[in-house]
Amino acid sequence: MSVQRPKTAAEIREAFLQFFEARGHTRVPSSPLVPVGDDTLLFTNAGMVQFKNTFLGLEKRPYLRATSSQKCMRVSGKHNDLEEVGPSPRHHTFFEMLGNFSFGDYFKRDAIHYAWECLTQLYGIPPDRLVVTVFHDDDEAFRVWHEEIGLPAERIMRMGEKTNFWSMGDTGPCGPTSELHYDWGPQACTCGRPDCSVALDNGCGRWLEVWNLVFMQFNQAADGTRTRLPQPGVDTGMGLERLVSVLQNAPSNYDTDLFLPIMARLQQLAGHSDAQRRARYVPYRAIADHSRAMAFLIADGVLPGNEGRSYILRLILRRAARFGRLLGFQEPFLARVAETVIESMGDAYPELRERRDFILRNIELEEERFLRTLDIGLSLLDGLVQRLKAEGGTVLPGVEAFRLWDTYGFPLDLTRDLAAEHGLTVDMAGYREALEEQRQRARAAAQFGAVTERDLSPYLAVLNRLPDRSVDHVYLSGGQASSYVAALLVDGKPVDQATAGQAVEVVLPTTPFYVEAGGQVSDTGKIVQEAAQPAWEVEVTDMARPVPGLITHVGVVKHGAVRVGDAARAEVDMERRFDIMRNHTATHILHAELRYILGTHVHQAGSLVAPDRLRFDFTHPTMLREEELRLIEQSVNDAILADYPVRARWSGYREALAEGAMALFSEKYGDVVRVVEIGEPGNVWSKELCGGTHVDSTAQIGIFHIVSEGSVGSNARRIEAVTGRAAYELIQDRLNRLQRAASFLGVPETEVDRKVLGLLDQVSTQQKEIAHLREELARYEFEALKQRVVHVDGVEVLAAQVAAADMNTMRQMTDWFRDQMGSGVVVLGAAIAGKPNFVAAVTPDLVARGLHAGELVKAVAQRVGGSGGGKPTLAQAGGRDLAGMRSALAEVPALVKKQLAGQKSR
Repeated sequence: MSVQRPKTAAEIREAFLQFFEARGHTRVPSSPLVPVGDDTLLFTNAGMVQFKNTFLGLEKRPYLRATSSQKCMRVSGKHNDLEEVGPSPRHHTFFEMLGNFSFGDYFKRDAIHYAWECLTQLYGIPPDRLVVTVFHDDDEAFRVWHEEIGLPAERIMRMGEKTNFWSMGDTGPCGPTSELHYDWGPQACTCGRPDCSVALDNGCGRWLEVWNLVFMQFNQAADGTRTRLPQPGVDTGMGLERLVSVLQNAPSNYDTDLFLPIMARLQQLAGHSDAQRRARYVPYRAIADHSRAMAFLIADGVLPGNEGRSYILRLILRRAARFGRLLGFQEPFLARVAETVIESMGDAYPELRERRDFILRNIELEEERFLRTLDIGLSLLDGLVQRLKAEGGTVLPGVEAFRLWDTYGFPLDLTRDLAAEHGLTVDMAGYREALEEQRQRARAAAQFGAVTERDLSPYLAVLNRLPDRSVDHVYLSGGQASSYVAALLVDGKPVDQATAGQAVEVVLPTTPFYVEAGGQVSDTGKIVQEAAQPAWEVEVTDMARPVPGLITHVGVVKHGAVRVGDAARAEVDMERRFDIMRNHTATHILHAELRYILGTHVHQAGSLVAPDRLRFDFTHPTMLREEELRLIEQSVNDAILADYPVRARWSGYREALAEGAMALFSEKYGDVVRVVEIGEPGNVWSKELCGGTHVDSTAQIGIFHIVSEGSVGSNARRIEAVTGRAAYELIQDRLNRLQRAASFLGVPETEVDRKVLGLLDQVSTQQKEIAHLREELARYEFEALKQRVVHVDGVEVLAAQVAAADMNTMRQMTDWFRDQMGSGVVVLGAAIAGKPNFVAAVTPDLVARGLHAGELVKAVAQRVGGSGGGKPTLAQAGGRDLAGMRSALAEVPALVKKQLAGQKSR
């Protein structure tokens, strides 16, 4: 009767876990890809990461044996496999690691027996296909393999630290290892050597490392020293992908059922034949691998960004998107590939299904953002390459590589890849310098004006006299409108006319002026008499809506006399309005990017859209990190550069909400609402109910720059930013300041930071020299002062004015006195910042005789209009009358004598 072996990847994974459960191991779920409470790792890169503190003896678990299938990422630090993903049949960014662990329970013998039984009996791998290695001096492991398992000595290789000593990273638990390698057979040899062997460690394709048994014995510190762990343990790791390739007899990991469904979906989307797929195996492999990585990373809370884990995700996603371009994809496709990842792995990792929409949405948005700038970046890079090659150059300037990343979001890694395809390299030093210059730019601060509330009561009568009891508000039709003066109000009272210099409120039945609402401030401008030669003009400085339906223009009569009934022409300051429009559209983009980057929990909690700045309040529980702010700013500017159309349309309120339009809780809406959309038809990524004014396309915003971010209450944050002209003026101001600083310092602008650092270092050195000289002067002065010691009832007393410039020096001088005299009293005075200051010290033996430094210095300070105090052995004081300092010090011997006498009388 044949034994039913596990065949599919899901069966192989489950069989492993059940095998060790049957041997007393507790099945432990995979920990997240983001290590919890471990700042030494960007990502979980091995099964033992979640057990690190257990191995270190810092944490106790309710079990001594564990088994898991752990999600892992290796794309940075010691384990950097990214460049190999695609060309290599074995390398991955994301992979699963099967493992069994012992925390002070079993050690080498049982670990070796379990591994051998699992591979040969559970999975049915022929024993003659397995070769093992051990650390060169690990005689115990060698003996178990040879004497107990029965492996011939020639199939047990003693290897060095490079291959058989494992550590999680530069620091942490580590120890000797024993590796199990699968022999694909002589026909798989790629090294061509007659002595082909695992011992050569030359990457030959014949040998596949399947399982690594780590015998945890040490903890490695940052300086490389190793100390024994409180309890030795076992940490084993077997890549599921490699094991499945062996059991499914697949020539590469990508030919297993872990990847085949993903690549089949990719082939379907690309419309390729099998031959085309085989010819493009590198992009297929890279996209399949990266799709798994991005799905699992986002499921674990990592979002695309510019630093740390977020940057790795963005890099992986954009690398996959670029490979998609090589396969012919012109539109976003990665989310559809990721759907297959979720379907095929959702049973083993339920978080994929639970967060499906979130995963797909973030993948799609990031890919869309990248594709918007990829074409621009590729075109610019191609031009740079061609120009460089024409000039005979071989190194792409770092500042150009940085500009591609900073302005167009073009990843440095793609720049390096594409440059390498043309035989060029990238000036990394120049790139890092440009990056550092960007990080040095200071953020500007801004303050917003308050909105003044208006008294609404006097205006109802005016409203009742208007046609239809309302004002025709035509602010969306342009910046001018002809009308007539329906009413004038001065100090809230109706008048028939207003003359030059008077503050006035003007009511027009028709107005193009926007009235503050939804965070957007009111328009300003002017109202003039509708005539060939206008006889009067009102400067409009604000707008008001005192009662529903009524709008008043608040301003000052500039000249002439305006009368009720006069024909009038209202003219909005369109330059100012356009600044407001820039900020308003930028606010919508900012809102969308905040929800994309921080999460859909973000909702608008208030805003101010002014001509010179914007303020946006939103729900979010924590302070934004610098990398998040940079990502938000870059993402907004990416959308601006993409020149998306901005369209407004009217819709039913419920219909708009059903379409996904966002409504603000603080706003009231009617049955018909205005919907503002940003994006191409069919690819609208911002949709909000809004009655404000907006630009026609995002490119009209110009520049977006965040100037501050802070808290405005519990779970609420505020971003303040500038756009357009204000942003340009801010940038110009900063550049001018940089230019002036460079001129003052006599260096190029790019060298200002280095020059300043050099000056700071020089100042620090000089300050140390000055302190040293002061100490030497103080010592010289002290030696002279010793000649002025007097004796009071057997006590040596020194009271003197010194030239010390600070209290620390005086305290130091009292220490010298006590050190040299052994027993005595010292009171020193000095003029510091034009005021008398004193330090008093009493040796402990004299404290026992009744002397008290605090009381002594207080009595001295009182002579110069001051006060002070302190401990019995050391005290200090200050005063106001500098002229009286010498006479106050002269009284010290008498004060000492008085304290001694007081002690004797007691």
